[in-house]
Amino acid sequence: MNRRFTILLVVAMILGIAAGYVCHAIAPDEAARLRWEGYFSIVTFAFLQLIKMIIAPLVISTLVAGIAHMEDAATIGRVGAKTMGWFITASVLSLTIGLIMVHLLHPGTGLAPPTAPAGGHLIDTASFNIKDFVGHVIPSSIVDAMAKNEILQIVVFSIFFGVAVAATEDRAPAVIVVVEQVARVMMKVTGYVMALAPFAIFAALAATVTHYGVGVLVTYAKFVGGFYLSLGILWGVLFTAAFFGVGRRALALFGLIRQPALLAFSTASSEAAYPGTLEALQRFGVSRRIASFVLPLGYSFNLDGSMMYCTFATLFIAQAYGISLGLGQQVLMLLILMITSKGMAGVPRASLVVIAATLSFFHLPDAGLLLILAVDHLLDMGRSATNVIGNSVASALVAGWEGQLAEPEGA
Repeated sequence: MNRRFTILLVVAMILGIAAGYVCHAIAPDEAARLRWEGYFSIVTFAFLQLIKMIIAPLVISTLVAGIAHMEDAATIGRVGAKTMGWFITASVLSLTIGLIMVHLLHPGTGLAPPTAPAGGHLIDTASFNIKDFVGHVIPSSIVDAMAKNEILQIVVFSIFFGVAVAATEDRAPAVIVVVEQVARVMMKVTGYVMALAPFAIFAALAATVTHYGVGVLVTYAKFVGGFYLSLGILWGVLFTAAFFGVGRRALALFGLIRQPALLAFSTASSEAAYPGTLEALQRFGVSRRIASFVLPLGYSFNLDGSMMYCTFATLFIAQAYGISLGLGQQVLMLLILMITSKGMAGVPRASLVVIAATLSFFHLPDAGLLLILAVDHLLDMGRSATNVIGNSVASALVAGWEGQLAEPEGA
């Protein structure tokens, strides 16, 4: 199924480029190109609306469920503290590398982006102050926050709600069951939405090539190449961390997780690689107690590849529209992405949801999401494999710090 879907996406990309090329070539004038581009854009507009539709319920259900499971880890005290400490460190590294690389490579500079809505959004730095920020963070009404897709307000409410559920005397099992069921249902809904991705990819590429010609694809190559170069650097950093944590055994670790990482790459799903990763970690010598705690927690709170992608893609869109974000705004973006990227594991291409919410928060043109839509699946393959590597390194490091790292099987 995954292989067929991947083939379908590739076919959609090829057909979209071909359709755009034909429309660009036969269009009698610029007005005709704009008109045909508009027809294609109806499909992508519908897909963008569906993406926005799932943001609020998806964040609430997955984040509350994640916090409830975190509370179970309180029984192993310091292990939870060390785990979360590494997750925060890895998150900062991932986001920072993405930020630095997008500034060094400038993949979005010179790109003619999709047309923004009339009166398109610009960054109003004069009105950006602490009071406004607090207003964006603290919801006056969760219903209002959900209606407006105010992602930070939704996250704040979810954190308070999740902690309160976990703090009740019996941990409100009925509520946790309901939240987990909502999360599963929302993942299904997200899967249905993402099943429409081939149509949106076809329309997005067709619209872009119709308007700008095939030459625009050179920028996509620069974007994809730059992102994979950034992932390579992150892999090097993770390997170095593993080497300092477990010594030369890091080579054995990367050898054992090669197969689950390849599975995640080929299916564009780090969740598909979970059983193989858990088995590989135990073969490496990580105790089942540590692996069973760190690995599932990492799938909600340690998505290294996805976090880097969110930074890289958001600033790529800003560059494409010629919008400069100040240093303070970029630091704020890192903090926002560090929070909003949590709890989204298991959702195909959930990074699109996070990026859409981030664009909305900084008033960047929503149409910019179309720039990355056509190649999102290709990039999802790389970031899924990176998520597997990052969580494997986290498990090995925590096991080493706790003295629960045995000799590898067959050693």
